[in-house]
Amino acid sequence: MEIDDLKAIAEGLLFASGDEGITMKQLCRIMDIPDSAVQHIIEELKYDYERKDRGLMIMQSQEVLHLTTKPEHSDYFKRLLELPQASRMSQAALESLAIIAYQQPITRTEIEEIRGVKSDRPVQTLLSRSLIEEIGRKDSVGRPILFGTSKDFLTYFGLTSLEELPPLPESTEEDDEANEADLFFERVNDEMSSNHE
Repeated sequence: MEIDDLKAIAEGLLFASGDEGITMKQLCRIMDIPDSAVQHIIEELKYDYERKDRGLMIMQSQEVLHLTTKPEHSDYFKRLLELPQASRMSQAALESLAIIAYQQPITRTEIEEIRGVKSDRPVQTLLSRSLIEEIGRKDSVGRPILFGTSKDFLTYFGLTSLEELPPLPESTEEDDEANEADLFFERVNDEMSSNHE
């Protein structure tokens, strides 16, 4: 495989690893190449990112590599964070939020089992909007993170406590329960987005 292809793969893996980052050993194992090759690729990527026309850099903290933004551009990132977010949430985020609200504490795997699809992005969206938060770890293999709703969740949906959530129907049909919850969150979400327009 060409060096440029390997660099592209390594760059994609750095990006996909997000805040957790990735180690050289993990890169070796995933890309199935020797440690010396991974070190060469990372050095080349670092060199590429040093150019002024690039907005990213590779940061190394202990053994972990992170793809991050350049500190000299920090003022622009602050402005981005200050921009008002679009208040309307995607259907996937709403579904995930409804599941968390009614089933908390719950792990991401359990959310995915109920939804039937991967839920990394909707959970990340909910975390970034502070509607959900990490509330501990499940006492099972891998000690997965448990999620629950936050105070901001109550504020966003105009609730004073979780007891004010509309009751789920006494149905054995999970689809009916999900639909009922989705309708509530969609209605409030629509109201919130129209109020912000």
